[in-house]
Formats: sequence, structure tokens, C-alpha cells
Amino acid sequence: MNRVTNTLVRRLVDALMGRRWAQLLLAAVALVLAALGWLPNPGSNTQVQASAAAEDGASFKLTGRVVRVADGDTFTMLINGKQERIRMSSIDAPEVTKDRERPGQPMAQASRDALTRLISGKTISVQCFEQDRYERNICDVPLDDGMTANQKQVQAGMAWANMEKRGKFMRDSKLPDLEQQARGKRLGIWQEGKPVQPWVWRYQCWQKQQC
Repeated sequence: MNRVTNTLVRRLVDALMGRRWAQLLLAAVALVLAALGWLPNPGSNTQVQASAAAEDGASFKLTGRVVRVADGDTFTMLINGKQERIRMSSIDAPEVTKDRERPGQPMAQASRDALTRLISGKTISVQCFEQDRYERNICDVPLDDGMTANQKQVQAGMAWANMEKRGKFMRDSKLPDLEQQARGKRLGIWQEGKPVQPWVWRYQCWQKQQC
């Protein structure tokens, strides 16, 4: 019924659009049909879609069990029998040792242990924005207390607020303040005088071999 009605309306539109009085009559008919439920209400659908898209600014949600924590900002979830790698958004934790040419940073193991205590073995839902070039999902990791694991890591001095490329990767405006608080309390990475930011470490130490 809806399909036939819509077809007739479209044909009527094509025939009458050149006349002013016909346009007004057509608008009135469309309103009546919408009120009777014969035509969809595009406005309401648009509002629902916009609301869903705006929720947390995330593009998609993943739910699964944490089966491995690689370092202080990266872990693996098991989702419907498939492993998905998660890179926590807006933060950067000390690099762990990759190989002889890519040594790790101080506090890397402590950062990994801190994240392990927060999420290891748990079934969690993460809010994700995109995938990076390594096919890792870039996500916020909400916790039961209202904070994210991303925020907890920075708050405890176990990660930096990621300000690489002038904050290009920063999505959580709370993180710089949390970093300042941790720095003031000399927590974790801030126990050292001038800890090297991971994005600087990757460039100077790993690429330039100037550790």
C-alpha cells in the first residue's frame, strides 16, 4: 500500500511541479498522508540517526573478553571467537622492548601491569572511533566507576595524554588536566625528571638509533 501511494505521489509531483497552486496542494496532500502514517517522517528518522552517531563521538562499539595486555595502551579482546586488537585512544604509554633495535622505556612494565589490573580477563565494551594502519581499533575503554581506563592510566602516571602532532590524536579533553595532576604528584613516569614521550622515543631511539 505504501509503495503504491508513494509512486502515485511522485508521478503527481512530476506532473504538477510547474504550477504554484499545484505545489501548495501537493504539500497539503503530503502532510495528510504523513499524518495517516502512509509516508515516512524523515525528520524523526534524521534525529534518531544523528543522536546515535553523536553518542560519545564513537563510530562503533565492541564487546568481548580481554585476553592479552601488550603494554600500557594496547590489548587484545576475544569477540565471537575472533581476536581484535585495541589501541586506547588519546593516550600514549611507555614503549616496551620490541627487539634489539627497539629497546623499551623506563616504566613500560609498570604501565602494562597497571592496565592488566584494570581490564585483564574481564568482559568489557569499548567505544571505538576508527582503525589505524595496523588494523588496530582506536577506542575509549569505559569502566564501571564512570571513568575510562584511558583516563585511569594517565591519572596514575602510567601514560601520557597523547599530544603528538599538536594534539591531532586527542579526543578526551580531560586528559591533559589529569596528566598535570599526576605530574604534580610525581606519579609513575613523572618520578623521573624529564621522561621521554613515547612518540619522541619511537623517532629518536627506534628510527634514528639515538637512545
